[in-house]
Amino acid sequence: MFRWGDFLIYCFVCAYTPGANNLLAMGNAAKLGFRKTLSFCFGITAGFLIVMTVCAVFTTTLFSLIPSAMFYMKILGAAYLLYLAWKVWRSSAQSNGNGDEAQSFLTGMLLQFTNIKIMIYGVTNMSLYIMPVYQSAAAMVLFVLLLTVIGSSGSFAWAAFGSVFWRVFQKHEKAINLILALVLVYCAAALFFP
Repeated sequence: MFRWGDFLIYCFVCAYTPGANNLLAMGNAAKLGFRKTLSFCFGITAGFLIVMTVCAVFTTTLFSLIPSAMFYMKILGAAYLLYLAWKVWRSSAQSNGNGDEAQSFLTGMLLQFTNIKIMIYGVTNMSLYIMPVYQSAAAMVLFVLLLTVIGSSGSFAWAAFGSVFWRVFQKHEKAINLILALVLVYCAAALFFP
């Protein structure tokens, strides 16, 4: 019997707690507005879909490789989070129109390939909840889509929050950029010191 309650609780907790996706979506929305941040959020969704597909197809293999591969994924993830923290700290609320939208989709998508949180989210859901009950290809496709929708929905919610409080963020830009950058540094450190 599928444990929908446990499955959904785990999904929503993972999707709506602070992480790189949510913090960057909120920061982008605070600076650029919700509509201009949608490109970044759709990039998150595209990357999320790819990662969830990989998790579904290779759960058994990934599960056996995690002990040796996790260390290198953590290093890559931490380096990317630190790079993003630096970019957030150095950013300005004044958008210069130099392709923020075009780069934001790619940034959102690429972030997912170093995002240990969603990889663990995918592998955990597949191995603990889904695969013990469902093994068909159709079920895997449906669960990949469900995991993607729930998982990436947090970024849209955090972006909406960021756009609502845009004026406050603009007024206190340096302090907020510093806080967001420090939280990203914390996310990078938490990969090694949970």
